[in-house]
Amino acid sequence: MNVLIQVGLCLLAVGALLGWAVVLRLERPELLTRIGVRSPRRLLQMHLDYVVMGVILIAVGVALPDLAGWIRALLIAATIVNPILFLPLAFREQWSKALPYRVVTVLSFTAMSVGTVAAAVTGLGA
Repeated sequence: MNVLIQVGLCLLAVGALLGWAVVLRLERPELLTRIGVRSPRRLLQMHLDYVVMGVILIAVGVALPDLAGWIRALLIAATIVNPILFLPLAFREQWSKALPYRVVTVLSFTAMSVGTVAAAVTGLGA
């Protein structure tokens, strides 16, 4: 099976499991507070983003099974990192202003942008 599809299925599974955090947010918010979560909506964002990223990888893997390795690498890295960027913000929103956070965010968004555009160009040329 294509590696993009495999990783996409794993991301969908992670997104599905994170749905439990959403349930906790609604049903037992004190449990999240107890472990230090200050912005539980960030967990909802992470849950949704992993589902979306999983679907993107599966779609690209199905549409472009022979995609160049460097494009696959960019897409995989970005689809794993982008959603996880919500996790530190669930504990402390101010971390979004920290230089390391901003550098990782820019690198991850750049990887996603370059990877998706390169995939589109490859697909249009096929």
